[in-house]
Amino acid sequence: MTAFKKYSLNLHGRLVQIDQPLVMAVLNATPDSFYSNSRAIDRDAVVARVSEMVGQGADIIDIGACSTRPGAQVVDSDEEMRRLEIAVKAAREVAGDDMILSVDTFRASVARRCVQDLGVDIINDISGGDLDPDMHQVVASLQVPYVVMHMRGNPATMQQFTQYDDDVAAVVLEALARKIDDLHQLGVNDVIADPGFGFSKTMEQNYRLLACLEAFHSLHVPLLVGVSRKSMIQQALNCSAQDALGGTTVVNTIAMMKGAHLIRVHDVKAAVEARTLVSLTMQQTNL
Repeated sequence: MTAFKKYSLNLHGRLVQIDQPLVMAVLNATPDSFYSNSRAIDRDAVVARVSEMVGQGADIIDIGACSTRPGAQVVDSDEEMRRLEIAVKAAREVAGDDMILSVDTFRASVARRCVQDLGVDIINDISGGDLDPDMHQVVASLQVPYVVMHMRGNPATMQQFTQYDDDVAAVVLEALARKIDDLHQLGVNDVIADPGFGFSKTMEQNYRLLACLEAFHSLHVPLLVGVSRKSMIQQALNCSAQDALGGTTVVNTIAMMKGAHLIRVHDVKAAVEARTLVSLTMQQTNL
């Protein structure tokens, strides 16, 4: 097990301590996300889903309005923003001002509007800035925490780019290190690193990243792990996304024991319970 390294995030002047793994709950304001139970495409559905997630102990709600599953067709920015405006406003109304809201977008214009007009706290970018060259500069100007994820290509093509010239963990680590350095140079103070499980990686490569997760602490930023119900679990267990909760919980537990700071999940209750048991174990280890 890896000792948990504490960090803090500056959310519009409010300092939030990461002194245990945070549970980031997925809310998809889309009709086509790969796991149907995560979808909430109108205000009433958002209210019901957010109420459930808050009640189960979510620390962050991550709202996406443009599906990024493998082979997904990308909606335009106007439609993405229309969906986000409904979902973010409803989520804030239900969850309250203290709940951390994140928006999952790769578009700088959408990020700017969500922060400035809707009060979003974190931008979560699956492309790490590759799909919009303005993203890093915009995040720097907004001064909000930024999740930089590793991916090659785009959601429609990413699974064509799984050939790595070196060990996948080493390549991903180096790529993230370069981007984090660039972001710091621009003045982005709070960066969160995501190795990008399931994005431009084969099943075996995903488990290589998991096995080497401790190496990513050398980035000296919080680590986000998002494996919930993904194909790396479905393929390994020969199950559907609907039946992948058990496998998801195991992988999330491994990630937390390796020091992950944020766990992005569809199932809040299971993640919170896993965190409790990992924390109890870690306390005994540290005696």
